[in-house]
Amino acid sequence: NALSQDITCLAADRMLVFASYENVLHALARNKEVVHTYEGHKGKIHLLLPFGDHVISVDTDNVLIVWDIQSEEEYLRLDFDKAVFAVSAVLHPSTYLNKILLGSEQGSLQLWNIRSNKLLYSFEGWGLGVTTLQQAPAVDVVAIGLVSGHIIVHNIKFDETLMKFQQDWGPITAISFRTDGHPVMAAGSPVGHIALWDLEEKKIISQMRNAHSTAIAGMSFVPGEPLLITNGADNAIRVWIFDGPGGTGRLLRSRMGHSAPPIKIRYHGQNGEQILSAGQDGTLQSFSTVHERFNKSLGRGSINKKKSKRKGLKNDTMALPPITAFASEIAHQNDWDGIIACHQGYITCTTWNYQKCSMGAHKLMPEEFSNYKPLDIYATAVDITTCGNFAVIGMSTGQVDVYNMQSGLHRGCYGKERAHEGAVRGVAVDGLNQLTITAGKEGLVKFWKFKTKDLVHSTDLSSSPSAILLHRDSGILGVASDDFSISVLDIETRKIVRRFSGHHGQINDMTFSPDGRWLITSSMDCTIKTWDLPSGCLIDCFLVDSAAVSITMSPTGDFLASSHVDELGIYLWSNRSLYSLVSLRPLPADYEPSTVMLPGTRPVQEDEEEAGDEETFDKMVEYDSPEQLGEQLVTLSLLPESRWKNLLNLDIIKKKNKPKEPPKVPKSAPFFIPTVPGLIPRYATPEQENDTQSKVVNLGVLAQKSDFCIRLEEALSTNEYTAPLNLLKDLGPSSIEIELRGLAPEGGGSVEVMLSFLRMIGMMLDKKYNFELAQAYLALFLKLHLKILSSEPKLLEEISRLSTQLEETWIHLQTLFNQSLCVLKYVKSALL
Repeated sequence: NALSQDITCLAADRMLVFASYENVLHALARNKEVVHTYEGHKGKIHLLLPFGDHVISVDTDNVLIVWDIQSEEEYLRLDFDKAVFAVSAVLHPSTYLNKILLGSEQGSLQLWNIRSNKLLYSFEGWGLGVTTLQQAPAVDVVAIGLVSGHIIVHNIKFDETLMKFQQDWGPITAISFRTDGHPVMAAGSPVGHIALWDLEEKKIISQMRNAHSTAIAGMSFVPGEPLLITNGADNAIRVWIFDGPGGTGRLLRSRMGHSAPPIKIRYHGQNGEQILSAGQDGTLQSFSTVHERFNKSLGRGSINKKKSKRKGLKNDTMALPPITAFASEIAHQNDWDGIIACHQGYITCTTWNYQKCSMGAHKLMPEEFSNYKPLDIYATAVDITTCGNFAVIGMSTGQVDVYNMQSGLHRGCYGKERAHEGAVRGVAVDGLNQLTITAGKEGLVKFWKFKTKDLVHSTDLSSSPSAILLHRDSGILGVASDDFSISVLDIETRKIVRRFSGHHGQINDMTFSPDGRWLITSSMDCTIKTWDLPSGCLIDCFLVDSAAVSITMSPTGDFLASSHVDELGIYLWSNRSLYSLVSLRPLPADYEPSTVMLPGTRPVQEDEEEAGDEETFDKMVEYDSPEQLGEQLVTLSLLPESRWKNLLNLDIIKKKNKPKEPPKVPKSAPFFIPTVPGLIPRYATPEQENDTQSKVVNLGVLAQKSDFCIRLEEALSTNEYTAPLNLLKDLGPSSIEIELRGLAPEGGGSVEVMLSFLRMIGMMLDKKYNFELAQAYLALFLKLHLKILSSEPKLLEEISRLSTQLEETWIHLQTLFNQSLCVLKYVKSALL
């Protein structure tokens, strides 16, 4: 249901939703699909009014068009002179059939009959521009909002003014009437305040100040309910309920986002359901990926909460600047604050409490600046330990301090005077609180002992780092540089293990996949790239219309979240490798990424999805795993254990499964049961039928040779044993036993066939594949034909050769097993 451009005007009736952008009007059914499109305006549409089977639209060129909804044709077109009558509001008065009331910027009003295309009446007005028109619950009565802040309640039937109100907050932006029995009118203002007027007493009841931080864009009472729905340019929609004394409304529920684009986003917790977002509006908010009802706002940072509440949003001089970086942990978040944040150009870092949805108790800053706060020194980077006990803060002077999150006390600093010569560009603490990594503007990445604050190692980079990101589980550190390159360091060896280059703009943000295999980066060149760390290659790259300012990967690996320049929303990208076959081959050097539209609410068309899947599968190269990776490796077969493990125990299994007596077929009873003649009636016993089945075995069946035996005979001359081995692998345990029994001379075979079988086993041992099958087949063969083998010299010679092969292979395997067991035992018993 997403349109191609930003919606500028919206209206709805009981069946359709009408939305316009620029000079095009669309009608959407069930809020899902566009069913009608109306094109004919040359100017931008700024007014809409559903009108029965028609819809009325007014553009900035002062052209009014009445559209037939079903046929999409113009029913009526009215052109007005801007200098005389510039249409600024439109209304259909109740019970006025086929009539509309138009307000103008000049202050006059006109009543038109659109069926006959006639001007019925002109109202002189009050000499001030009309901003809004609203029908009152009483027939013939209309409320008119003016640019001066006046509200005129007027009877249009007799052209009489009933009452007049005035607000001092600027032009009237919206008007609504309660319809639940209370004579109350609500009026909105450009500063975000709402005034409630008593129509009987003709006075103001109360003021709802700062209902929104920006102008009230729309306002409507729910019919028959004490509920008021408002929205504004602060990207919020709120529902107010009037159930208390004094007639003032209280906030019942709300849905809100950032009123300015987000700066930094990060997943909170390990379930991948909450995203923390810091915006340019100074607020810190939590968005749920499950449902919007779980969204919550942690509020806006303030130097003094009490003074901020007293002054209000507009006059709040205590508000902190926007958050530029933050870090969060869920450990101990129920006990104390679990979020640390630094603000733009501000020296003090603030703590936040996720459970209480508010700013925390501590404001962290160096002790030497407690009496005065210099303007040229500010916090640049923050991190919080995995345990949630400590916060590490880097300053623009190169100083790095450690604070306790529970008490807010200073717990030390790194370096004698400062950790770096230049500004700190990033700080990170490993998962065990053993190392602290800091990056400075001078191009050094330093590793410090977390507890003793001693310098362990320093790595010099070729370019100044702009940001760092640590994947704590794998100990991999990503460093973004000012020369648009990315370096990957191993914090155990303190060496650069990967270096990536390919961005053509400043790198805005980085994120790791949960398993640490992928590093995803976003840049001002509007690309989002995925780097595969094990192979050191670029495996995915795509362009977006607006550069991604911040990105974060879900801890569960299912979504990538991104925020973009001049975009208020947070966009989720699904990880296709979780549910479909995706090529992860390295992209060529001359690869040109395609522009991808930002995710929206519009469902992907089936043909587009199929085309994308076909393109993916065309690029995929199926990998067939070889039967043996190397000639020196002892390789097992892929057959299940049930095919070979119980070959030596088949006679025991058959004996256990043998029934105690054969199944008997029940005799069919006659309809009349025969009786023996006599004084006492007795039933006649049925005569026993003789079993005439012959028990002589038909030897003609056994005289035929099996395919396996024939292939073994052929292999004596060709010395190719792959075909008989494949036949044997396809058989079950019982069939394998029958085939091996048939190799003996008394079973229809011969000594040559038995010799061929032993050579097949020797071939399997030479090539070192199907190792467990060779052992099982040979063991069963020896069990069945031990007497024959001892009496035939040819077979004895072949058996002795096989014995030597088996012994050599097993000694080699036993040596490897012993080495592995020794290392494993040492690792288990050694003290780390």
